[in-house]
Amino acid sequence: MKQNRRLPNPDQQALLDEVRVELLPPTQRKRFQALLREHHYLGSIQPVGEQLFYVAIDGQGRWVALMVFNAAAKHLKHRDQWIGWTPQQRDRRLALVVNQSRFLLLPDRTVPNLGSRVLRLTLDRLSDDWQARYGHPVLVAESFVDPDQFDGTVYTAQGWVELGSTDGWGRCRRDYYVKHDKPKRLFVRELGPNARRSLQAEHLRPDLACVERKAVPACATKVKEIRSIAGHFRAVPEFRARVESYPLWSLLTLVLLAVLSGSPRGQKDLAKFARRLTQPQRRALGIRRNRYGRYPAPCQSTFCRLFQRVDAARVDQAILAIQAQLRGPLPPGGLIVLDGKEPRHGPGDSILTAIHAPSQYYLGSALVDQKTNEIPVARQLMAPLDLAGRIVVLDALHTQSQTARTVVLDKGADYLWTVKGNQSGVEKTIDQLIPPPPAGFSPSGPDAHLGPHGRME
Repeated sequence: MKQNRRLPNPDQQALLDEVRVELLPPTQRKRFQALLREHHYLGSIQPVGEQLFYVAIDGQGRWVALMVFNAAAKHLKHRDQWIGWTPQQRDRRLALVVNQSRFLLLPDRTVPNLGSRVLRLTLDRLSDDWQARYGHPVLVAESFVDPDQFDGTVYTAQGWVELGSTDGWGRCRRDYYVKHDKPKRLFVRELGPNARRSLQAEHLRPDLACVERKAVPACATKVKEIRSIAGHFRAVPEFRARVESYPLWSLLTLVLLAVLSGSPRGQKDLAKFARRLTQPQRRALGIRRNRYGRYPAPCQSTFCRLFQRVDAARVDQAILAIQAQLRGPLPPGGLIVLDGKEPRHGPGDSILTAIHAPSQYYLGSALVDQKTNEIPVARQLMAPLDLAGRIVVLDALHTQSQTARTVVLDKGADYLWTVKGNQSGVEKTIDQLIPPPPAGFSPSGPDAHLGPHGRME
């Protein structure tokens, strides 16, 4: 709305002095949307992601203005250049930027300077309200202004910066954009001191770090590479009698892409990661089109069924084949480390995994059934491995004679194990055969000593 530059009269000034901004009560959402449909040139809105609705109220409790803030646009060339962050930082930190998608001054109560007053009151509380609702503040606000409808004075009066015009694309669905050939003017504003510096920093402040931990990264794997990886999972047998949108090998490839992208791998997180995949990436995965001609994204329950019924041993074989393709053969030397991990949350079997150190080359894993322990599973895991001339590292649970014979006599390897106080006989033998290290022992070697400045020389 073009700003009226006339000075307010006493009644109008009284409205400016008494107006206050509040979060919209949930019970008033229907009325809010009806007013947008009636008076806003874009109509009502169903915002995506995190969102807050505000109303400005006069001294008699009447609404005078409406505002909606929600998730920021994913890709804005001018905004991203202004902030100075990398594409990877933008993917992880975009939740710290918000978009003002609706701003309506109700026509029967509009007075000069009301827009600027309401906008300032809202920005003064916006970050704190976001912290209370979503557990993190926001640092930057953005808004689009249609040059055919408004002149943007309300923003420039409040210190917003105009960065240029958009390219004329608009979001039609969650991951689908269409060109409308109606570029908008882009305005931005920092909501606190050094906001841009925080967004472009190598590491976020502790109070902002939770945003990166919750962020679902985008998949950077190319379409050609996705097809190549997916081919290895075709050998895993399908457990369903009928397959609709998602072949088994498509789902397994998607899970591996999430691992390679550093995404959290719970079923809910996988569903979020899948929604971020582009249509070409989903097509390369082998996902089948729906009736609208689009490639859908699997939901959380689809991944739940996958993990309950898939053949884990065949998946492990496929992963080893993919690793050999991407990384080549196992590096020479180094250690072969076997270590077990239990579920962090809730019940379930623990998993024993074998890797090569320091390369982190994956050698296989196996479930440890609750009726047994890691000892027989470790021997089973070592059986197909070529360990000749290598050193096998296991924790104290495996420090016993039968596993030692398996490592030395059957596999031609050496071992490095931990001995604890509950193995008193072995510990006593070691004390008799190997003298304890001298006082002041340094891992840098017997000839090392401290220099004049306390450094090892």
